[in-house]
Amino acid sequence: MANETRYDVIVIGSGAASKITRPAASKGFKVAIIERGPLGGTCLNRGCIPSKMLIHPADVVSEIRGAAKFNIHVPCVEQLTVDKAKLVTRVCESIDADSASIVPLLENHPGVTLYRGDATFVGPKKVQVNGKILVGDKIFVVAGCKASIPDLPGLQGTPYITYAEALRDKTAPKTLLVIGGGYIAMELGYYYSRTGSTVDFLVRSRMLNAEDEEVRDHFEKLFEAEHPGRIHFGEVPTKVSYSPGQKLFTVETKHKTTGAVQTRTAESLFVATGVVPCTDTLNLAATGVKVDKRGFIVVDNAFRTSQEGIYAFGDIIGRHLFRHTANYEGEWVFNSVFVDQSLAAKGIDYPPVPHAVFTHPQVGGVGLTTEKAIERFGGADKIVVGRCDYEDVAMGQALLAEEGTFLKLIFEKASRKLVGAHGVGHEISTMIHMCIAYCKMGATLEDMLDTIYIHPALPEIVRNAARDAKEAFDG
Repeated sequence: MANETRYDVIVIGSGAASKITRPAASKGFKVAIIERGPLGGTCLNRGCIPSKMLIHPADVVSEIRGAAKFNIHVPCVEQLTVDKAKLVTRVCESIDADSASIVPLLENHPGVTLYRGDATFVGPKKVQVNGKILVGDKIFVVAGCKASIPDLPGLQGTPYITYAEALRDKTAPKTLLVIGGGYIAMELGYYYSRTGSTVDFLVRSRMLNAEDEEVRDHFEKLFEAEHPGRIHFGEVPTKVSYSPGQKLFTVETKHKTTGAVQTRTAESLFVATGVVPCTDTLNLAATGVKVDKRGFIVVDNAFRTSQEGIYAFGDIIGRHLFRHTANYEGEWVFNSVFVDQSLAAKGIDYPPVPHAVFTHPQVGGVGLTTEKAIERFGGADKIVVGRCDYEDVAMGQALLAEEGTFLKLIFEKASRKLVGAHGVGHEISTMIHMCIAYCKMGATLEDMLDTIYIHPALPEIVRNAARDAKEAFDG
C-alpha cells in the first residue's frame, strides 16, 4: 500500500534493543526503531543508573552517621542535611544528556530511521506509529516494563509516586510510606530515609522474597536495625485516602495474621509493588503473539514468539528483570538471527545469572540459592555449603563489619562444583563477581582453594567460605 513503509527490521524500544538496531543496520539491513519515551530505556532513564547515582550519596550519609564507631567524631552529625534539589538536578541532567546523546547515533546512521511515538500492531507484521504504517520482515519487541499499581480502594486519583517519579523527586517529604518489600521498595526507601525523610515500610510478607532464605533473614534484621520501628511486616493496605488541604496520605492496613487494623499517615506515598510488562498498548492480538496470564510475551528458547518473524527479549518476556540479562539476550538474539542461525536450533543456554540489591547493607548473589540447589540435586545431602562472616577476615575487621554480614558458597556434592553464591554485606555487589566467574567456568572447590587471594582484601571472605566448605566435605 502507498502509505506503508517497508523495513527489513523494526525494533520497538530503545534500551537493550541497542543490541539489534545499529548492529543490524551496519550489516546493510534497513532498520526502523520506535520509542515513545527518552532513548535508552528503563535502565538509563528511570531505573538502574539514576537510582545508583542517588543511592551512592545515601551510602555516604550512612558512612558519616557511622563514623563514630571508627573513633571519628562529626560535630552535630544529627544536623546533617542533603541538598536534595541539587542532587536530583545533577543526576537528571547527567541522565538526560546521556539519553540525548543516543539520538544522533541513530539519526546519523544511514541504515536507521527513528520514530518517536507509541507503537501499535495493526497486523502480524504491521506497526502503526503516529499514523504511519511500518511493515517489517523481522520485528523485535523490547518494550520493557512499568510500575504495577495495586487495585487499592482510594488510591486512584491521589498523587502517589512510583519509582519513575521517585527518581526525579526534588523534594524531601518529612514522612513517607512505602508499600512493598521488593528490591525497588528497599533501594529507594533507603535512599529517601538517608536524604531527609522518615520512612515507614509496609511489607505484606517478607523482604526480598526471591533471595536465599538465610540471606533474607539476615538482611531483614540488619535493615530493621537501620530503620528501628519503621518496618511493619504483615501489614496489608486495605484503603488509601488523601487530604489535599493537609497534603497528607492515610493508609489503612490489616495485619494478615492477627487481623489488627492500623492507620498510618505520611506526606508522601511510594507504591513499589512490582512491575508489569508494557504490552497493554501494543495490540498484540492483531499479531497472534501469545502472552501469559501476567501479560508477558511468551517466547521459546530462541526468543521467537508464536508469530513467525517476531521476537522478544528483555523485561517484556518476564524471565530475568535485569538490564544485564537483557543485554546478554539481545546479543544472543542478534547472533542467532543475523550471524549464525544454527544457534536458534540449539537455543540459549544462560550462564549463571547474578544480581544485587543496592541497599545498606547490600545483597548479592549468583546461581542457585540453597533452597533451589536442594530441589535441583534431590536433597540437602546432595550439596555442601561453606560460609564466612565478614568479621572473620582482616578487611572485615578493618571495616568493623556488622554482625550478620556474610557470604555463603553452595557446591554440588558429587561434582564439587560451585553452583551458587549469596551474601549480604559491604560491597557484596562487587565481591560476588569472583563467584560469577567461578560459576561460569564450572570451578570446583579445589579451583577456588588453589587461588591466591590478595591479603587483606575483602574477597578473602570467598577463600574462607571455600575453606569452610572443605571442612564440611572432609567431615
